[in-house]
Amino acid sequence: MTRARPMRADARRNYERLLKAAAEAFAEHGENASLDDIAKRAGVGSGTLYRHFPTRQALLEAAYVDRIEALGTRADELAEELPPGEALTEWLYELCVRTLQVRGMKALLGSAVTDGSAVAPTVCGTTVKGAMARLVAAAQAEGSLRGDVESIEVLRLAHGVGSAAELAGAGEPEIRRYLSLLTEGLRAG
Repeated sequence: MTRARPMRADARRNYERLLKAAAEAFAEHGENASLDDIAKRAGVGSGTLYRHFPTRQALLEAAYVDRIEALGTRADELAEELPPGEALTEWLYELCVRTLQVRGMKALLGSAVTDGSAVAPTVCGTTVKGAMARLVAAAQAEGSLRGDVESIEVLRLAHGVGSAAELAGAGEPEIRRYLSLLTEGLRAG
């Protein structure tokens, strides 16, 4: 068994500078921010960026890992605070709002809603899919969500709501309306 060697201090500094520069660039330009620009902002060469982050997706995920994990934690908090159907609806709302507020999150969510057969599991995919599966199962057990709905379907529909809200230039009230239309169609009975 081989162990991963700890990063040298200079490599660790470069990694942290790249994450900071990436978060700033993604906030300004979205998920298609120039990777060369990110490397320049961090004061490193492109080779250093690609050594740490071989793909744009890997950099996006690393830049937003805290926010992704917070979404997973939030799902569990809502599950403790609200009845299952309400917890699911509220988490879907918060998920949609985050995808609009944090440029680049929609791309991460988009990768999480694929079938996953062509790519390795990601933190985003694992965290978001796991949270959705828990909330959907609880709502189905409660009887507030149709039993024939799969959690990945609900996640894909939430991605669609976020995309629709973005296209319409919609804000939080419109997201609630879109989610209401969606959840009415998913309701059991």
